[in-house]
Amino acid sequence: MPFSKLATLIGGLLLSRGGRRMAGRHAGKLALATLAWQLWEQRQAAKKPGAPPQGPAAHPRRRWSGRRV
Repeated sequence: MPFSKLATLIGGLLLSRGGRRMAGRHAGKLALATLAWQLWEQRQAAKKPGAPPQGPAAHPRRRWSGRRV
């Protein structure tokens, strides 16, 4: 499995002294941001580029107008 850009960025942060300090201070925020990023990527991958958007049914049921014939 290839490394994502985010994993490379976080790895680079952890290699530097200031990056380790920052990562320690904001570990929860980084974990939440990583999770949100992965979820966003999954949802973007699930979208198919030629699929029609979810819309109303092909034959929607007609509403009764209240008028009698």
